[in-house]
Parts: sequence; C-alpha cells; structure tokens
Amino acid sequence: MSRRSGVLEFAVLGLLRESPMHGYELRKRLNTSLGVFRAFSYGTLYPCLKTLVAQGWLTEETAPDDPLAAPLAGRRAKIVYRLTSAGKEHFEDLLAQSGPDAWEDEQFGVRFAFFGHTERDVRMRVLEGRRSRLEERLERMRASLARTRERLDDYTLELQRHGMESVEREVRWLNELIETERAGRGRAKGRPADQGRDDTDPTDTTT
Repeated sequence: MSRRSGVLEFAVLGLLRESPMHGYELRKRLNTSLGVFRAFSYGTLYPCLKTLVAQGWLTEETAPDDPLAAPLAGRRAKIVYRLTSAGKEHFEDLLAQSGPDAWEDEQFGVRFAFFGHTERDVRMRVLEGRRSRLEERLERMRASLARTRERLDDYTLELQRHGMESVEREVRWLNELIETERAGRGRAKGRPADQGRDDTDPTDTTT
C-alpha cells in the first residue's frame, strides 16, 4: 500500500465514523474538510472504498429512493457506506499510532483533522514529532541558503526566504498547540473533523 492510499483510507474511515455517507458526499467532505485531498478523483476514492469493504471495515447499503424525486430510467441506486465494528476498531488502532509517518507532510494534516477523536498523549507525541521534523527541515534550509546566497538572484532568494518563513510560522503554530495541550486546554474528544477548522492546510508551507 502506498503512503498516500494509506492516508486516504484513514480519512475515509474517520469520516464514516461520524456518519454513513454515499460516495459523492464522502468525496465532498474529503475535499472541503481535508485540504490534502483537494485534487483527487472518483477514480481514486472508489477503489479505496472497495478495498475497505473487502477488508470488512465498511459495508455497502442501497440508499432508499427519494419519494419526491422523479423516476429516471436506468438511474443507478446510491450506495451508502457504513463503518463496521471491525472498521471502527481498526480506525481506533490507527489513531493510536504516533510514529514518524504521522509527522510527515502527507499525513500530518489528516491526522490533525481527527485530533478531536485522538487521545491527549498521542496528540502530544504527534505534535512534538511534527515540530521536531520541521525544525530539522528549517536547519537544512538555513544551511543551504547560507551556502548559496551569493549565487542566487533576487527572486530566487526571496522564494527561499518565503519557504523558510512558512516553516517558521508552522513551528510557532505548533508551539502554541503544544502549550495548549500541556495546559489541558485541548478540545474535547469526539469533535467532528471539520468543526472549528478553516480550509487552510496546516502542512502547506507555500503560503
């Protein structure tokens, strides 16, 4: 399994933990709630759903017809996806993981979106790991800039500085989150993934 497909499976399980959804609704939630998935297609989502069904983590159910909708010949019935007990248990196991993969750009934003379902000690390990990873990146960027500064034109230099400033902003943001967690002011477990969040991807270091 690729790292990106693993992130997608985690996100799908997390959203379906909140409520059953059909594919279109699920795709819309992935796009609006989880910025890392803004550019993925049905061709990516449906194989993922089929895999999760085959694993026994989801079930497929036919949605009842809308009595107010006009009947259309050949219209396919909507399939609703529902998390099984085994799927919920698997998602809880994934939530408990806090190793290096959870600190990376591809995974951190999605993991953060489900912090409302994550235990405090796991949240702390992920936040501190992410901060450590970014501090290492920042050190490399500064060293690279110091070596190449004299050879860069003004525009390339500004681009390098912009990248560093973006990483520095995320480190400051992480520091604030970590202090909040240490003070016991983290949000309650069970908060929906997109409640109280804007559409800014916290892993996006280009803005």
